[in-house]
Amino acid sequence: MTPLLRRGAPRKDPSDHVITLIGKPDCHLCEDARSVITRLSAELGFDWQELDINQDPELYRRYWEQIPVTLVDGSQHDFWRVDEQRLRKALGG
Repeated sequence: MTPLLRRGAPRKDPSDHVITLIGKPDCHLCEDARSVITRLSAELGFDWQELDINQDPELYRRYWEQIPVTLVDGSQHDFWRVDEQRLRKALGG
């Protein structure tokens, strides 16, 4: 039997999620976020990608004041800082 969340949706395994880090080069907050995401990815087994706002005008328009921005499965999760415990909870890990 699959464990269920309160709303009845099946609980995902942390490795079923994809994390996206939106940032830019030479950003110390982005480096901090990358460190947290890299460590959790190694532990929980999820995939992640990093996008540079300087390479995408739409990302720049949407997020330039918030970087780094963390998306979980395409939905915005955090900005400015990555809270490890909050991200872990969002991933079910």
